[in-house]
Amino acid sequence: MKSNYQSFGKREHQQGAVLIVGLLLLVVITILAVSGMNTATTELAMARNNQTYENAFQAAETGLENALSQGLFNTNAVISVTPPTGTNEEVAATINFEDSTLVPDRAFSLGSGSGISAYHFIATSQAAYRFKPGSTTDRDATAVHTQAFYVVGPESPTL
Repeated sequence: MKSNYQSFGKREHQQGAVLIVGLLLLVVITILAVSGMNTATTELAMARNNQTYENAFQAAETGLENALSQGLFNTNAVISVTPPTGTNEEVAATINFEDSTLVPDRAFSLGSGSGISAYHFIATSQAAYRFKPGSTTDRDATAVHTQAFYVVGPESPTL
C-alpha cells in the first residue's frame, strides 16, 4: 500500500515555483507601494503650493482693500501704498489715474456735462508670500490683483 506522501510526488521533483511566485508578488507589491508614496508626495506638494498661493492671493486682496480704503486718489501722481503685512508677506499697491469723463446732464446729452466728472483709476496690488523670508524657495508664491474704479467729483483738471 502506498502512502499519501508518495501520491503527491516526491520532494526531489519540486522546482521552487512557490518561491519564485512569492518573490514576484513581493516585487509587484513593492512597486505599488513606491508608486503610491510618490503619488502621495506629489499631492502633498501640490496642496502646499496651493496653500502658499492662497496666502499670496489674500495678501494681494488685503493690499488692494487697504489702498482703496485710504481714499488717496490723485490725478497727477501715482499713489503707492505699502500696507502692514505678516512676517512672510510682501505687499505693494499702487493707484494710477486713467482718464476722466463727463457725467451727462439730466437729459443724458452727449458732449454736454453737468459740471461733474467721473475720474477713472486702476488699483493694482502685488503680493509675494515667502516661505523663508530673505531667501527663495520652491514654496514661494506671488499674486497680482487689479481693480478698476471711478470717483465722481466736480469737473476740474485735478482731483
